[in-house]
Amino acid sequence: MSGRTRARACPERTCVGCRERAAKTELLRIVAIEDACVPDPRGTLPGRGAYVHPAQVCLDQAVRRRAFSRALRVPGALDTKALRRYVEQTTVADQATP
Repeated sequence: MSGRTRARACPERTCVGCRERAAKTELLRIVAIEDACVPDPRGTLPGRGAYVHPAQVCLDQAVRRRAFSRALRVPGALDTKALRRYVEQTTVADQATP
């Protein structure tokens, strides 16, 4: 018997906003569709993905540093309106649940 444990390791990803490593389940996957950043909460959309904490602070840092276009390898700026709306809705929903 090997020294490995039976528990499966949880994959980690790095948040493009705060640059901290976290479990993939704690982060929101983002994909580029045309010239917009689109949230992919189920992780099923095709294409290259970037990960960010679903928090306004991390989103603002990523936008300020132009991290989405770099991580997704897309030339030029990306529209983040849909992403911002999604993060705002999820944070409000999280605050409403006890």
